[in-house]
Amino acid sequence: MVFVGGARLPVRYALVAVLAALGCGTATPDASGAQAPQRVDPRPQAIAAQRRTAITEASARVFPSVVTVQTEAVQQVATYDLFFGRQTREQTSSGIGSGFVIRADGVILTNAHVIAGATSINVAMRDGQTYKAKLLGSDELNDLAVLQIPARNLPVAPLGTSRNLLLGEWAIAIGNPYGFVLDNPEPSVTAGVISAVGRNLTARSEGGGVYVDMIQTDASINPGNSGGPLVNALGEVIGVNSSIYSPTGSSVGLGFAIPIDRARRVADDLIAHGKARQPWIGVRIGEPGTDQTIRTNVSRGAVVGVVTPDSPAAAAGVRRGDILVKSRERTLRSSYDWEAELLELRVGEEVPLTIRRGGRELQIRVTVADRPEVSAQRIGVLRDLELVDLTPAIRTERNIRNATGALIVTVTPRVSEDLGIQSGDVIVQVMNTPIRDARQAKQVLEAYSGRGRIRMFLERRGQVFSTDFAIQ
Repeated sequence: MVFVGGARLPVRYALVAVLAALGCGTATPDASGAQAPQRVDPRPQAIAAQRRTAITEASARVFPSVVTVQTEAVQQVATYDLFFGRQTREQTSSGIGSGFVIRADGVILTNAHVIAGATSINVAMRDGQTYKAKLLGSDELNDLAVLQIPARNLPVAPLGTSRNLLLGEWAIAIGNPYGFVLDNPEPSVTAGVISAVGRNLTARSEGGGVYVDMIQTDASINPGNSGGPLVNALGEVIGVNSSIYSPTGSSVGLGFAIPIDRARRVADDLIAHGKARQPWIGVRIGEPGTDQTIRTNVSRGAVVGVVTPDSPAAAAGVRRGDILVKSRERTLRSSYDWEAELLELRVGEEVPLTIRRGGRELQIRVTVADRPEVSAQRIGVLRDLELVDLTPAIRTERNIRNATGALIVTVTPRVSEDLGIQSGDVIVQVMNTPIRDARQAKQVLEAYSGRGRIRMFLERRGQVFSTDFAIQ
């Protein structure tokens, strides 16, 4: 005998009762021994309807477009041996992250830090299909990168907008935490709310670097989630999961995502040009109280400390000491707000600005341009350096002391490491020859090629230093 619900029944009847309770649909004999009609339990259908929520519907809409990004990086590592001295060996390291499809022809958006330094990038789809990915472009400033895989007719993530987010509305983070460690390319979901918008993050984040105007959420973002979409209750992507703030390295409910409007602008540039254009109007923001001329008590705004000559801002009539209080629909309360606005502007766009000057508010329009060094003619030196002339606009924009020289705009990683130089340095002298412009720097460096040690003088952040090297 067994007991079911406190009633003592023969085993045969008890088993029937147990099976019925489990919903197995077994027919129950009536008092005459005949089979009674089967009772259909309506609960499974009712439960299914109740289980469908805004989160499940939104996740299902975006799921097919989410991918896993796996990277490998091969580095030369120096080792020291008692008998053979200094030697090098290859060391391979692996990385993992997420991404999502933004174009049906295989274009994928992810974080720049996910693919940084990678020598090989693979993308796994939800069904486990894996493709070799090509890097179309990466922008470390905005921490965004665009990949492409050889596939067609892929499901595309629906992109929304990050301009009208509501504090407390649902936020759904989709990605692949720990990726292939879980041996399953199926994305995972964590849910929370929009905790804040316009957050500025300057340290202790998983992605590293400095982030401005970020979306903050308490939806868990863990290692491997980086590059995945942050989604609203409608199933629209509103951000790119990028970083966490954590004293432990694990999610503590402080996750940050790049607003999708900015990500779209950067992605368009990377697809079209292979790099992100840097919007520029020619003002450098100063802090209130740092200079007698621009000292002003303001409760909001970004104070203009420098206006670059012949820049779009100068042409529009912006002056030193003006306070930028609004750009398009964005209210500017600090220099961070202005930096965030610059990241979303597009080169060639005409932007309405509101400035405060002497107690009055003025409306002006400024046409956004590329930074001066972008449009300047580049001079290549021995396939390792690209230089441009040090123009007055570049001098003012970068606060460079020397009146002449050649600005380094790109340098190969090998030369940067060996010589200790970097993009943004200014070559002011080679051996005993002062440098006037990029063309002369090229001529002098190539003239010394193969002639032994060369000493080059450079300016960086107002200080002059030297480096010695040889060109073989």
